[in-house]
Amino acid sequence: MTQRDGALFQSYTLGDLTLPNRVVMAPLTRSRASQPGDVPNDINAEYYRQRAGAGLIIAEATQVSPQGKGYAFTPGIHSEAQVEGWGKVTDAVHDAGGRIFLQLWHVGRISHPELQPNGQLPVAPSALRPKGAKTYISTDSGMVDIPTPRALETEELPDVIEQYRQGAENAKRAGFDGVEVHAANGYLLDQFLKSGSNQRTDAYGGSLENRMRLPLEVVEAVAEVWGTERVGVRVSPTGSFNAMQDDNPRETFGAFARALDERGIAFLEVVEDSFQGNHESGRPESVIDAIRTGFSRTYIGNGAYNADEAGQRIDNGQADLVSFGRPFIANPDLPERFRRQAALNEWDDTTFYGGDERGYTDYPTLAEHQPT
Repeated sequence: MTQRDGALFQSYTLGDLTLPNRVVMAPLTRSRASQPGDVPNDINAEYYRQRAGAGLIIAEATQVSPQGKGYAFTPGIHSEAQVEGWGKVTDAVHDAGGRIFLQLWHVGRISHPELQPNGQLPVAPSALRPKGAKTYISTDSGMVDIPTPRALETEELPDVIEQYRQGAENAKRAGFDGVEVHAANGYLLDQFLKSGSNQRTDAYGGSLENRMRLPLEVVEAVAEVWGTERVGVRVSPTGSFNAMQDDNPRETFGAFARALDERGIAFLEVVEDSFQGNHESGRPESVIDAIRTGFSRTYIGNGAYNADEAGQRIDNGQADLVSFGRPFIANPDLPERFRRQAALNEWDDTTFYGGDERGYTDYPTLAEHQPT
């Protein structure tokens, strides 16, 4: 079997971590936390252990508070049981030689009263209903429409920041190697950043500087817990998933990249293109260039890459690392398959969300394909 070489398989220094390759496992919602309590469990630990050959695992989006929950069966990082459950995951990954960050998540308006404490409305920067957006509330009800959210009051925002800070503390206690702040895909921090979802008139809305204020304050709070070298941020500049839009993504995300660079965080993961929707045809190269110009540290490209395209982007200086989503679902040994130019397992999208081991921990590795 011919082996593929090149930058994708070279080691990389990320902050104060050494990664053995540049193949990153992207954060992937799988909706398999134990109930009640949204607690990570033994099959979650096995799932991540199987994928420890990634240069870095960024674990699935994890709610920082009950208010931050937007989908049934997703895990949290705000209770002792959740911290203990995630501890099983990090132990399993570390025992297998891997590295794992946790993605800190508050969904904002992408929720439903049935998922919120005391049946309250979801919260958002502005009381704007995301047209066409849906969420999953139970096996009985399935996908349901998002209601019009309640706009957060200015005096509530320090508590939102504290939710992230406490989530960062809990992630450290659970044994993670770092955290990624989720500011993408139409969730709370993305809602504050983008002009289409933020119509506030206080210090957290209107101007670009004001729209960046809450995401930056969250990043600063998380970095106080972890240090900047163990903190990353995920953004989706042109993504339209969850009814998102920004009037000038090149300006918005170029400026946000510069602000994050000034704060010294370790990496930016950029959703460049998405099966969930993108306003631009192909990769938004002008936006990517603006982010690369503004951010001098590690850039992680994300968005339907294959191994050769990923290597080319790295060789051309357009990315330092590349994250993969769906291929990692079906191929626990994805870096090795890439390196050996082996065929990839096909994923079963009917098992992406919810369920048990089927379509989760039962995809075979190359070694399991070999005859005995």
